[in-house]
Amino acid sequence: MGGYLDQYGAGEERRERIVKWIALGAAAAAILALALYFSFRNHRETQQAKLFLELLRKQQYRSAYQLWGCTPEQPCRDYNFDRFMEDWGPESGHGDPSAARIGSTRTCSGGVIYTIEFAQGEPVLLWVERRDRILSFAPWPVCNPRMAAPGPGGS
Repeated sequence: MGGYLDQYGAGEERRERIVKWIALGAAAAAILALALYFSFRNHRETQQAKLFLELLRKQQYRSAYQLWGCTPEQPCRDYNFDRFMEDWGPESGHGDPSAARIGSTRTCSGGVIYTIEFAQGEPVLLWVERRDRILSFAPWPVCNPRMAAPGPGGS
């Protein structure tokens, strides 16, 4: 016949296992949430950059120009459609966008900088604004202008 104290601590072991599984589940959920956040935090901006490259491939230059927040009727003050065509049209150094791809990505608080790599020619740093997903040339190669890479002078 079992004594009164034979089952002493059995409930405590079960409670410890439950607490351990809850802690492991919470840690796994936190890791999954972080992985999803870092995977999808730039999703909308990446889709905008991909759309731009796709429009260039299809030679829909007017639609691509509109992604810059400009229209032929109301061109951007410092970037009219003729200048856009010099940079992105078939006669430009990036005239064959079929092999263009998004290289590296740099996340900033106000937007994302994409390195657009072409089969020939220099890569282009493209900025996608988070607020409205308007495209432009990246104003600097890194997010903080004080940390920008030195210019051609080397300093």
